[in-house]
Amino acid sequence: MSTVVETDVLIVGSGPAGASAALALSTYGVPNIVVTRYASLADTPRAHITNQRTMEVLRDLGVEQEVVAQATPQHLMGNTTFCTSLAGEELGRVRSWGNDPLVQAEHELASPTRMCDMPQHLMEPVLVNAAVARGTRLRFETEYLSHTQDADGVTATVRDRLRGDTYEIRAKYLIGADGGRSRVAADAGLPMGGQMGVAGSINIVFEADLAKYTAHRPSTLYWVLAPGATVGGIGAGLVRCVRPWNEWLIVWGYDVTAGAPDLTTEYAESVVRKLVGDDDIPVTIKSSSAWTVNEMYAERYANGRVFCGGDAVHRHPPSNGLGSNTSVQDAYNLAWKLRLVLDGTAHPRLLDSYTAERAPIGRQVVTRANQSIRETAPVFEALDGLSPQTPEQLWANIAARKDSTEAAVKQRAELREAIAFKAYEFNAHGVDLNQRYTSGAIVPDGTPDPGFARDPELHHQPSSRPGARLPHAWITSGSRTLSTLDTVGRGRFTLLTGIGGEDWVRAASAQDLPVATVVIGPGQEYEDPYGDWARLSEISDAGALLVRPDGFVAFRHTSSAPDAGELLADALRTVLGHV
Repeated sequence: MSTVVETDVLIVGSGPAGASAALALSTYGVPNIVVTRYASLADTPRAHITNQRTMEVLRDLGVEQEVVAQATPQHLMGNTTFCTSLAGEELGRVRSWGNDPLVQAEHELASPTRMCDMPQHLMEPVLVNAAVARGTRLRFETEYLSHTQDADGVTATVRDRLRGDTYEIRAKYLIGADGGRSRVAADAGLPMGGQMGVAGSINIVFEADLAKYTAHRPSTLYWVLAPGATVGGIGAGLVRCVRPWNEWLIVWGYDVTAGAPDLTTEYAESVVRKLVGDDDIPVTIKSSSAWTVNEMYAERYANGRVFCGGDAVHRHPPSNGLGSNTSVQDAYNLAWKLRLVLDGTAHPRLLDSYTAERAPIGRQVVTRANQSIRETAPVFEALDGLSPQTPEQLWANIAARKDSTEAAVKQRAELREAIAFKAYEFNAHGVDLNQRYTSGAIVPDGTPDPGFARDPELHHQPSSRPGARLPHAWITSGSRTLSTLDTVGRGRFTLLTGIGGEDWVRAASAQDLPVATVVIGPGQEYEDPYGDWARLSEISDAGALLVRPDGFVAFRHTSSAPDAGELLADALRTVLGHV
């Protein structure tokens, strides 16, 4: 056994969760090592939808513009199409991913960022390169084998897959970000709910110039009704745009009880031809792989000094585009807490809030993603396409919708309604942004929860109640226009107040923990020219919001307070786990 390698945090896995954890920790100055059993970062597109909350995280971590430069922009994502093949009949479309005009307005009001399509094989290098540049030590071809933990840290045994030898890495904390078959989560004994392997799917990555079938209806996703398709058990094939309009990924189903088919190039090309519907277009198969649809979530994300995030603790199909987003946000939630515990600012019990805050989110996204699969069935029910039948009968059912009959009128209405209902998958803005935390790292202000005025899965509702993400509003500072979200983060606590909040400003400057102050009002460093902040803040000018490093409100006081120093000190002690 060679000399033990030491670090503060060991991260197993270099995917979205592991890479984001490394980037955040290195940004905060926390020594960390990332190990991955693979010889490279992701070499296939995998996850791709990147929502506004994740873009806010990347904005705070300083890599937003690198992602924007490489991603497919929002306006090219949103004509989700249902068809018999790309070259065949179109059955309908859904304006998706914020491209419906009404939804687009909600996106613009909700965040300074825009969602985009950033395939994982492009995203991972952005995250990892920035992490390494800031101090992360990365080890490829290094396989996690096991770990033991004691009162002071975790000792992990890893194997160098090039040399074949094993060695130990000693860390104060271990993060398992090693995917849906996580060995770290299994070794940590994290309890899981749900089940694995509920359906089988195949990914086929290929190159083909499909502009003549797609550029006029630009989209990330094209759903194809094709006999023999069983993606997630719903009876469709999926053509996904990786790069407009010449790199693609097809998702095709298989009977999970019978096992995956032989993934030959000939088999892959036959599936591509069936879904594209044009045998004359040149096609180059790049890769194919089988995977299973899962519906599993961890009930607890930590055991002692071992924490897990990403697919290790929430395993679900790609519906709603929630996987990598939730993974990045897991890491962002955990990183600042580890930093403050490691430097002695916070009590280790702060780390208990990681499970309390993120496990409910993980369970929600697993449930939502699987529900979205089931909600596709009405599209095919409208065409009598779910009952066993010959391909000829399915095509006849599809053709019947064009008839001038009462039955066809009913069929067309049912089909329109079924396709429109897919907004719960493709425009679930509230799922992306309505996260509300309840934990020891949040100080309730005693106000009753007002609930949601509209459907909380479809619509974002900003709130400044403790446990909610700080509302976005455009403010100014001199000639600059910036978001309220741009005034917080950067690994620090921030106190926002206004004219009359001098007691809060003095209280912030008197704390042992550095607390940045933001004063918003006429003649102040920050001004509110549109009046949006006055409307969204839900406090008086002399009130205060204490915002955590991850942009969530930790404490709220709606008015001035002569005892502001004591109130703020108590809030910080609570959040940091000292009470």
